[in-house]
Amino acid sequence: MNTKIKNISTIGFSISLLALIISCTTPQPRKPVVQKTSSFLEESIERNKIINKVEEEALIALMQSDTTKEYITSEKGFWYYYNIKNAEINELPKTGDEVIFTYEIKDVNNKTIYTKEELGEKNYLVDKQELITGLQDGIKLMKEGEIVTFLFPSHKAYGYSGYQKINSNQPLQYTVTLTKVLKNK
Repeated sequence: MNTKIKNISTIGFSISLLALIISCTTPQPRKPVVQKTSSFLEESIERNKIINKVEEEALIALMQSDTTKEYITSEKGFWYYYNIKNAEINELPKTGDEVIFTYEIKDVNNKTIYTKEELGEKNYLVDKQELITGLQDGIKLMKEGEIVTFLFPSHKAYGYSGYQKINSNQPLQYTVTLTKVLKNK
């Protein structure tokens, strides 16, 4: 019987020792399943260059097909022309001014996406409220009473995400009527 007790004691001691050794070892961190490389960033840059080139070509084709308008290239990466220009006013909206405007949105094939009636009249505090970057920059080029059509590549509008009826990476035409500029006091 002593041998049985010795064997059970030995087995119990061995199991306890093994459990102690396992619990005392430091856990090894898992290696990441996917290792990030700079190739994703490089691929993204190349994809965006291709998208920008295709959009720019579509907008240039639109401008070349319409010889009745004088298109202006902005420093902010879009084009525009005046439907109605106000030569009587010299002052442009500045940060903090409130502007009241209406607009409509068309695609590069001149198909209406949103009408002025659907979008309604907008009040906007210049550079103080959210607005697509193209429209933020464009409004600062307008004077009260002017109507301007802007040609925005998608990165100046809704970009990769799109919005409701606006597709991902869709260049757009915005025709904006600046009704009123209320100067910040």
